[in-house]
Amino acid sequence: MIEFTPISSLDARVSVPGSKSLTQRALIAAALAEGQSTLLGPLASEDTHYTITALRQMGIAIDDSQPAAWQVTGCAGAIQPPAEDIFLGNNGTATRFLTSVAALGQGHFRIIGDKRMAARPIAPLIHALQGWQVHIKSETGTGCPPLLIDADGLSGGPTVLPEGKSSQYLSSLLLVAPYAKQPAELTVQGEVLSKPYVEMTLAVMRDFGIHVEAAPSLTSFRIPPGRYQGIAYAVEGDASGASYFWAAAAVTGGKVTVANVPVPSLQGDAGLVPLLVQMGCEISMEQGGICVHGPEQLKGIEADMGNMPDVAPTLAVVAAFAQGTTVISNIEHLRIKECDRLAVMVHELRKLGVDAHEEQGRMIIHGKGGAGLHGAEIATYEDHRIAMCFAIAGLRVPGVKIQGEDCVAKSFPDFWERWLEMRRAE
Repeated sequence: MIEFTPISSLDARVSVPGSKSLTQRALIAAALAEGQSTLLGPLASEDTHYTITALRQMGIAIDDSQPAAWQVTGCAGAIQPPAEDIFLGNNGTATRFLTSVAALGQGHFRIIGDKRMAARPIAPLIHALQGWQVHIKSETGTGCPPLLIDADGLSGGPTVLPEGKSSQYLSSLLLVAPYAKQPAELTVQGEVLSKPYVEMTLAVMRDFGIHVEAAPSLTSFRIPPGRYQGIAYAVEGDASGASYFWAAAAVTGGKVTVANVPVPSLQGDAGLVPLLVQMGCEISMEQGGICVHGPEQLKGIEADMGNMPDVAPTLAVVAAFAQGTTVISNIEHLRIKECDRLAVMVHELRKLGVDAHEEQGRMIIHGKGGAGLHGAEIATYEDHRIAMCFAIAGLRVPGVKIQGEDCVAKSFPDFWERWLEMRRAE
């Protein structure tokens, strides 16, 4: 358990690790490429370790001995069947991406995860891969892992993804589609949520040499056959990780610069910054980094977070210190993350005395400028985002204790060290 005392002022400059989302996409493209790639500034974390281990099981040579520059020797799409099950913990991105990668191989693959992963849906991806003649099924018949794949490559041609609730299904299919036996076409039924993540995938594919024809709505795609080419790829600093430091400035009225998230960014989570402006913060660029300066008093806003769900918990904690009501909408897909983040955030905020409640796809926080809040023990549900976002509350409220704080290893292994370093700059 970890506990912090409130601080009186804040003026800091920090850097964050490489983007988890970009690191995992770049690992897939580099693994499937012809030739060698160098990933510069990647994220070394529990999640990316799962991805690397699984790719090695599939015959990919990856040298991550130099933290700032990983070397990936591509297989040109020739995926090998593993000798053992592929275990991916609770890494939803890797489970979805590597399911499609496994489908490119020849032979038997079994993809498993931890207890929570066995409850996270993947049926839409299964359906779409079956449209490309992949022999894949949920072992338990629940539409969740474990997954059994008798791989013989992708046929290509048309297939349908029956829902766009998780952009990871769509990104997974796009990343492998160039290796289909004939030109691939992909149609998505329903609204595509988290569109910036899909645009990120398309950008990574372009950088590695594959240009996808996409409808403006991101509901239909034509993917030409081809091979990724090995390149040197620089990974942006993680905007999701940066969100906690920007939020620290917002709730304290202080100033924090995150040095290595660029403008413009490929990451949709950088969209938190304009929302903080709506709440009263000032934004500037300082030495190439994004600087947030918090106001004397934050104000409540209405925010559609459909395109940036990972920072919805960050905004929810900031809203507890605003004056007025904040409505965070279009976040039904938070329920299928590492935990049911929508329900968990409301439950844990209430422990602090926050007037918060949930509806089907939104969260409502009635802020009183932080007045009347009190300490409590926060349960993290083994979810890294829950642990990190409640660190923000500890900057203002005495007695905030965070249980199971080690779960930050999933995406930001040295978060607490960097958080303490920021606090010392007060």
